[in-house]
Amino acid sequence: MNLSRVALAAGTAAASVVLLSGTAFAHVSVQPQGEAAKGGYATVNIKVPNERDNASTVKLEVNFPLDHPLASVMPQPVPGWKAEVTKSKLDKPLTLHGKQINEAVSKVTWTADGSKIGPGQFQQFPLSLGQLPEDVDQLVLKAVQTYDNDEVVRWIEEQKGSEEPQNPAPVLKLSAAGADHHGGGATPTASASAATDAKAGHEDGAGDHTETASASSSDTTARVLGVIGILVGIAGVAFGVLAGRRRSA
Repeated sequence: MNLSRVALAAGTAAASVVLLSGTAFAHVSVQPQGEAAKGGYATVNIKVPNERDNASTVKLEVNFPLDHPLASVMPQPVPGWKAEVTKSKLDKPLTLHGKQINEAVSKVTWTADGSKIGPGQFQQFPLSLGQLPEDVDQLVLKAVQTYDNDEVVRWIEEQKGSEEPQNPAPVLKLSAAGADHHGGGATPTASASAATDAKAGHEDGAGDHTETASASSSDTTARVLGVIGILVGIAGVAFGVLAGRRRSA
């Protein structure tokens, strides 16, 4: 009987680890639409999941590195949210399209204005970025998430080595520059289209498509099904051990 208790205890512990680790992956992230090529333009989504069961997200702040500045960062309107773009002076001016730029976007802040991200939901905040730097492989966009109970979660930790930190900062990976610097690389149709749309938005002031991502149950459903499968497997092992003990007795 002792063996069955050990098996059940081990199963409970393993299930707890799986359940806890599931929330660890639900962090603020940045996801490009197509490629984000060095020297080009890109459209990205800042994906913000709500990690709390008893609070809603009402504010998000995303910071941009000034050591590799972006001359233009334009948020796409998201219904129910107000976006504010903050610029800072540059120590070294940028040259873009033959013009010198003395300031760059250092922060974009979204504040709930009739909406919020509730428990079990996520929201995407689209951005048009350009011109991307050519001398780095990635951009670290440190984020701060605020809940309506005044809790603040700082997604600002940079990964060192193979182990992911507890609150990792969103990272935008940059691909090799295309021949036209528009982001057209291995997947020319999708990537070049997204990059061309992004560039058009920067140069012509276009590209304000009203698109919003609401709550999605797909991520949650997949996670729950995975956990259920593991629990069923653990229960089966425990039952087998118990049955073996009874037969030998």
